[in-house]
Amino acid sequence: MNALAWPSVLAPAARPLALRIDVDHCDDGIERDLDTLYQRMARPGDSLYGMAAAGIVVPGFAFRYRVADGEHYVYAIDAVRGRMAGYTVFNRLVEVDRRTDRHARAPHSKFGRAYRRAGIATAIYRWWLDGGNCLLSGARQSPGAHALWKSLARRYCLVHANLDRRKLSLVPPGRLAGSLDDLGTRMLLLGAGWDLERWCAQTGMPGLGAVST
Repeated sequence: MNALAWPSVLAPAARPLALRIDVDHCDDGIERDLDTLYQRMARPGDSLYGMAAAGIVVPGFAFRYRVADGEHYVYAIDAVRGRMAGYTVFNRLVEVDRRTDRHARAPHSKFGRAYRRAGIATAIYRWWLDGGNCLLSGARQSPGAHALWKSLARRYCLVHANLDRRKLSLVPPGRLAGSLDDLGTRMLLLGAGWDLERWCAQTGMPGLGAVST
C-alpha cells in the first residue's frame, strides 16, 4: 500500500485527534430487527432468500451478500447458534458528486450486543477494502466505529478530507486540529490498489500540489 506524502494523521503521536464522536446507537429494537432479518432469509420469494455467500472468513460465522439500488449489504450469521449476528450496509454517498460516488461508499453497521467488538465488522470492512473499494465516513461516528477506522488506518491509506458543495478537498495535517469539529470533515480510507494520486485522478479531488500544510 502506497504511503502518504505527509505523515499519517493517525500516527501514534496524533491519535488523540478525533472526529465528532457523538453517535449513541440505542439498543431498542436491534435484536428484534436481527431476528426478523434471519427469518426473512429462510422465506422463499423474499429478497433476502438465497443470497450469495461473501468471501469473508470468521470461524463460526457465515456471510451473505446482496446489492440493491447501488448499495451493498453484508449479513453476518452465527452459524453455531443459528441467528443473525449483525449486518453492514455500504451506502451510496448522496452528498458527493457522481465521480466520487462511483468509487466510495459510507459504511453503517448494526450488531447484536453479544457480537460487538468481536472482530466481525473489521472482517467485513477489510473484505470491502481488499476488494479495491474505498470508504468515506459520515459526519458523525459512534465510539466503536471510530475505533474501527483507526484500527483500519494501520493497514490502509487514510486521509482527512473536507466535503463542501458535493466536492472533497484534502485537509492537511497542519490544519486538521482546527477542522475536526466541522461537519464537513470526513475520513477517507483507500482500498487495495488505490493511492492518493489515483484517487485524485479518478474523482477530481485536488491533489497534494493544490494544498499547503
